[in-house]
Amino acid sequence: MNTTLRFGALLLALTPSLAQAHAVLTSDEATAGRAFKATVGIGHGCDGAATDTLAIQLPPGFLAAHPMPKPGWQVEVREGDFEQTHKLYGEDVRRGPVEIRWTGGSLDDRFYDEFTVRGTFDAQAAGQTLPFKVRQGCGAQSVAWTEVAAPGADAHALEHPAPTVRVVAASPTAGGGHAHHASAAPAAAGVAAEGGYARAMLPGAKVGGGYLTLTNPAAEPDRLVSAASPRAGKVTIHESSMENGVMRMREATAGLPVPAGGTLMLEPSGAHLMFENVAQPFREGESVPVTLRFERGGEVETMLSVGAPNAAGAPDPHAGHGN
Repeated sequence: MNTTLRFGALLLALTPSLAQAHAVLTSDEATAGRAFKATVGIGHGCDGAATDTLAIQLPPGFLAAHPMPKPGWQVEVREGDFEQTHKLYGEDVRRGPVEIRWTGGSLDDRFYDEFTVRGTFDAQAAGQTLPFKVRQGCGAQSVAWTEVAAPGADAHALEHPAPTVRVVAASPTAGGGHAHHASAAPAAAGVAAEGGYARAMLPGAKVGGGYLTLTNPAAEPDRLVSAASPRAGKVTIHESSMENGVMRMREATAGLPVPAGGTLMLEPSGAHLMFENVAQPFREGESVPVTLRFERGGEVETMLSVGAPNAAGAPDPHAGHGN
């Protein structure tokens, strides 16, 4: 058995779900009213052909959807009218993204990759299991992962099951997600900073990014207006957006809103903190102190755990501790 085949066998042994389906959600539970990253994993092509198109049909009640760009792929957001009016943070929403398409790339049949879109389920979705229907194109071939099991039926019996997510109601005291002990800090008005992390910087680098999730359980909205850190000469708030297929970044001089009863996610390719004039580049394994200032809640002290240069989340605080 050659190295490639041994690697493929090991991958399928470690991730049995990939051996059963070509399109799977990496997380199968979402909380209504809180941001959710729907990440679809693609583990195979179409009968050996490379994947060059992927379309995700968004389920009803999945609102304010923003796709994550992928190098080498073009992303298209198709909008439409909803069958019913939804509410998001107290506002009526009647129209928005209904399908996300990635085209122009090439995912070899031997490899695995992920396609992500972030959004928020409205309260009406709580208690439901909803499908993210996926259509996978491979040149002249295609496959549709769109079958939905009838109530009480076994989805595993379907030939092309759609990835599904179970939506649960928000707990009035829960911050959402799994907060890392060193990075969670409540504000006076109830805003919580959770899951904070930064990426390790190259030697000599002067600019770094910081990411975290802000949760506001209060009945009134708040606003992140500024940030500071002793590790940087200046910390600014930035937001990114896609304009004509090009990712652009600009400073959010007016700050960013943290909706009442909702969340604000600061993450790569989205809103984030920018550390400027950093004297000592961030090193993997250390922590970076940050002071966040809110319009209503005042100041919040939190820590960002520094992960690898390509980290996509806070490092596991228990990693390396043994069994």
